[in-house]
Amino acid sequence: MPKLDGAPVGAPCWIDLMTSDPDASRAFYGELFGWTSEEAGPEYGGYINFSLDGLAVAGGMRNSGPEGMPDVWSVYLATDDAAVTVDSATAAGGQVIVGAMDVGELGRMAVVTDPGGAAIGAWQPGLHTGFGVVREAGAPAWFEAHTREYDASVAFYREVFHWDTHTMSDSPEFRYTTFGEESDAVAGVMDAAAMLADGEPSFWAIYFAVDDTDAALARVVELGGAVITGAEDSPHGRLATVADTTGARFKLVAD
Repeated sequence: MPKLDGAPVGAPCWIDLMTSDPDASRAFYGELFGWTSEEAGPEYGGYINFSLDGLAVAGGMRNSGPEGMPDVWSVYLATDDAAVTVDSATAAGGQVIVGAMDVGELGRMAVVTDPGGAAIGAWQPGLHTGFGVVREAGAPAWFEAHTREYDASVAFYREVFHWDTHTMSDSPEFRYTTFGEESDAVAGVMDAAAMLADGEPSFWAIYFAVDDTDAALARVVELGGAVITGAEDSPHGRLATVADTTGARFKLVAD
């Protein structure tokens, strides 16, 4: 696997999992994707670092939010100044969840929402530069905002995270914009207003690459997870949506 060394501004650079059962999550993803895991240490609140073949691939932390807050995967986009990103986000119609803050010598982070209400993290790298690998089996492969406010959200990512946006589809049935174009695209925004259930918030989805989507679905069930949407072919691979043992959802994709 080629080792990555940072991400361009605006590109997804890290993901992490809020989990109500860190030990169960470590076991689940270790069995499903072959990840190893270790705690970053008490100075980082028990944060978990996941690796694939020795390369950084994701993080995790205990879900200590309000009772009933669901376990969830989160995406972070690279920034060269987290404080400026927060200011830009509020000016562009977003809200601040976590203001810019230092994470030791690792970097500086913030969490905001876009105009559709989807939470998105910002990461200003220090010693931690983000993913060591993407688009390999067991690693993150694609990142996608499902939003009720499509036009405003596209404008938000263009203004706040400096996306070079490209319209992939603009039909009434399917509206989709990417950051980057065709094979160079690294993330997308989808108009999900007609797809989200009543009361379901906008969100960022993470796709993990697998060699065989159907085999991965079977393994998810064996490990105690659940199938949300069964495997189906698409122009971009064979896709499925699943949940891990604590209910955190993610997607699978195989070429």
